[in-house]
Amino acid sequence: MVSDLNLSKNVCVIGAGPAGLVAARELRREGHKVVVIEQKHDVGGQWLYDSKVEEENPLGRTRFLKVHSSVYASLRLISPREIMGFTDFPFRGKKGRDMRRFPGHKELLLYLQDFCDSFGLREHIRFNTRVENVEMLDFPVLDKEHLKWVVKSKAEKEKEVEEVYAAVVVATGHYSHPRLPSIKGMDAWRRKQMHSHIYRVPQPFKNEVVVVVGSSLSGQDISMELVNVAKEIYLSSKSPDISQGLSKVIAKHDNLHLKPQIESLHEDGKVLFRDGSWIIADTIIYCTGSWMTRANEYKWGLCRYSYSFPFLDTKGIVRIEDDRVGPLYEHTFPPSLAPSLSFIGIPRKIIGFPFFESQAIWIAQLLSGKRSLPSWDAMMQSIKEFYDSRKAAGIPKHYTHEIAEFEYCDKYADYTGFPHLEEWRKVLCISAVVNAETNLETYRESYEQDEEMLQVAYTSTHFTQHGPQDST
Repeated sequence: MVSDLNLSKNVCVIGAGPAGLVAARELRREGHKVVVIEQKHDVGGQWLYDSKVEEENPLGRTRFLKVHSSVYASLRLISPREIMGFTDFPFRGKKGRDMRRFPGHKELLLYLQDFCDSFGLREHIRFNTRVENVEMLDFPVLDKEHLKWVVKSKAEKEKEVEEVYAAVVVATGHYSHPRLPSIKGMDAWRRKQMHSHIYRVPQPFKNEVVVVVGSSLSGQDISMELVNVAKEIYLSSKSPDISQGLSKVIAKHDNLHLKPQIESLHEDGKVLFRDGSWIIADTIIYCTGSWMTRANEYKWGLCRYSYSFPFLDTKGIVRIEDDRVGPLYEHTFPPSLAPSLSFIGIPRKIIGFPFFESQAIWIAQLLSGKRSLPSWDAMMQSIKEFYDSRKAAGIPKHYTHEIAEFEYCDKYADYTGFPHLEEWRKVLCISAVVNAETNLETYRESYEQDEEMLQVAYTSTHFTQHGPQDST
């Protein structure tokens, strides 16, 4: 489906994960010429599992990371597959593959590969190529309508290539660059410290005393894996108010202990907690994060990952301050550079794939001239009002992009006439969150309470538009 205006632009999409792939599809549908630059050997982004982490800095303290994926070997989805698919490409169970409702990470990678191949996107992707620099051509540009971008990229064993594009879409994700806590003595501690970004399997921690910092879902998952190999695991949580499901797990395992935040670290391996207790540890794994309660309210912790765009030079127009990327209108467009520069996938705590799709459609239609943005003043005022509302609600700055509102996704969809989230998606999403709170070890397998809504989902247009599925 090509825009009637047919104002085709030459667009560079950075990243071939879920956001980048759907961006490429929608840009092509709108008649634009698209080049996707991907640093790895295949599509998938975060879902392209990489077991080789030996050369990565254990705490992720490098400008360009060698490892992009933060997925560990046993990771399973925390959301049911039914809610995750793009609107016209359901995430169906297929015979011969992982057909569970909460499948392992490889199944989602296969889905993204299917999506890529079904829409002929692979021929537009340059693999094993890293974007080194993106900057404005002939800065300063007086008329942003004629703004162009110089993109420098380098393929493996090749010389750097410099190209000019009318627009750039940044779709590099936000689960790669570790965000670390600040702990007294952290730099002096001589034993093993690592971020969960490079955790893959539990075997290296056999018979060790391990401190897992952060009781987010990843911290919980990793702790539950370690109980079978480690000597002792101490789960350090910012709040003693843990979920019923986690309480059950701790009560079940004699070598898993809940501890408060760390007060300080010492060269001899001592880990001192804020309640005055201490232990001698072999390894510290940082899994700090935040999660939703039953009431859909946040329990605040330190974000596990930070936004990072080391290749992007906007002369200070777009900045990252305490994990706030801005100013961005609707988490997508910097007003002074829109629509030629845009970001897909900045928001967190949403049903991602449909939201990425609505972002991609809006970007594609703006670039073709089918739609237009508000004035610069109006966009800046909207951003200010959003920031002010978050501050008034007591939400820390580094949670600017944590949305967790179905209503926002629906409001965003209205910009392009994109369909609102189906009620069954919302119900199944909340059901998974609530079930994980109470039945941490079993919620992925026990879902009798979802049966009625699953029937609604499987008979909806989302699943029936391409004929019967392999399984239900």
